[in-house]
Amino acid sequence: MDINKGNMEQASSDSLLQYGQWQLLDSILPTGGFAHSFGLEAAIQARIVSGPEDLQTFVIHLLENTASLLLPFVYSTTISPVLETLHKHDKMLDAILTNEVGRKASIAQGSALMRVAAAVYSEIPSLKSMRETSLSNGVVSFHHAPIFGLICGLLGLDSSTAQRAFMFITMRDVISAATRLNLVGPLGAAVLQHHIAPVSEAILNQWKDRPVEEACQTVALLDIVQGCHSYLFSRLFCS
Repeated sequence: MDINKGNMEQASSDSLLQYGQWQLLDSILPTGGFAHSFGLEAAIQARIVSGPEDLQTFVIHLLENTASLLLPFVYSTTISPVLETLHKHDKMLDAILTNEVGRKASIAQGSALMRVAAAVYSEIPSLKSMRETSLSNGVVSFHHAPIFGLICGLLGLDSSTAQRAFMFITMRDVISAATRLNLVGPLGAAVLQHHIAPVSEAILNQWKDRPVEEACQTVALLDIVQGCHSYLFSRLFCS
């Protein structure tokens, strides 16, 4: 009876943990991701993206940049979800992101995610203490990629799943932005996301499990275009 009770409690604990992991990917989580177009709005006004085919190319190139530049930071903090790792990699990413628009977007999303996670995942008290310590020290910018990896690690996600999840939310958010910019309809957006998923997985397999020292940009044009976002006469998104 005691063994069965222990097994039931463990199963219940694992199930609740999965709910927490899924909530991290839920679009309803108020992290501010839908306020950003990842440079898509600027690309449209620069006539780089003008239709569904251009959009698909843009999303794939964005995923390539995400995988090569940001996945190393997601991976490193997932396998070592401690304050020292977060501080080190946050400073490194802050130095790497020379695009001011992208840098501010990363900080805005990361700060929001850390604030929400500290409030939602009360069963992980270290999240709140890490945030308070970092805020009091003033040494952390709270960039999105290392914050996401940190939370994934504390929620028990393995490194491969954490990196795949980061690719997924990037693809989800940019395609959502495309819908609101009238590049594609809701049904077309769902079809596009499904078609790009195998490409995203191939990109992930190419770049996953790399140390932060190997982080790099692979599609520099997207970074340049995103940097022009603040100069747009009218704009719907923050980046």
